[in-house]
Amino acid sequence: MSVKKCLTIAGSDCSGGAGIQADLKTFSAFGCYGASVITSVVAENTSRVISVHNVPVEEIEAQIDAVFEDIEIDSVKLGMLPTAEIIRAVAAKLQKYKPKFIVCDPVMIATSGDALSENNVAGAFIEHLFPLADLITPNIVETETFLGGYIDGVPDMEESTRILCEYGAKAVLVKGGDIDGENSTDMLFDGKEYVKFSAKRVNSPNTHGTGCTLSSAIAANLALGNDLKNAVRLAKEYVTEAIENSYTVGKGHSPVHHFYKLW
Repeated sequence: MSVKKCLTIAGSDCSGGAGIQADLKTFSAFGCYGASVITSVVAENTSRVISVHNVPVEEIEAQIDAVFEDIEIDSVKLGMLPTAEIIRAVAAKLQKYKPKFIVCDPVMIATSGDALSENNVAGAFIEHLFPLADLITPNIVETETFLGGYIDGVPDMEESTRILCEYGAKAVLVKGGDIDGENSTDMLFDGKEYVKFSAKRVNSPNTHGTGCTLSSAIAANLALGNDLKNAVRLAKEYVTEAIENSYTVGKGHSPVHHFYKLW
């Protein structure tokens, strides 16, 4: 049996709804094998982040070596890279191993609003990872952090994707879930064409890990042979339905239902 193999390099969410845990569930939901490199151990739940313990850089590098020396990875999803030092180390390893696809979700803030990274990581993302990634997937707050401005509506999202591509990214998907409206709209720019992905907004508080889930779903679909636009479309549909079919597991923002097609 042949199976596509995806690697997530991200933080661990002990409550199981975001980070490494969400990524591995998503890979599995699309029929891909998931491997992981943990960059940070986050004590969090559906309501708050209690503490963040970053893994030593040498151990992160060793985990990456362990995976790539043994497994032929079809795509990589990057999540929580909490320091500039970790970003530089991961970028160097990716340059060494040259995976076919890299999807970078520049996680800086949890769904609860708690910070997950140092203040200086935006510049490190731009310098070291934007040129390597096939796609970056910032949300509105992360996009505003990169650009130093305020985003309000689809025209601003479109302009933001263009500017971020000028910063060195091959393609950019700005996620608009944080902008109020009847629909949840994401904007993709691949350097040539703008594509808008809209879905009716689901009235649910169960959105913990949506960003992690979307980016790992895109990575899985790229590994499966879909082009970028179809990979994003399929991932967007998956996340929307995973929210629609979610259930309550905590007192705050519960996670999406990664296996709604199977249960």
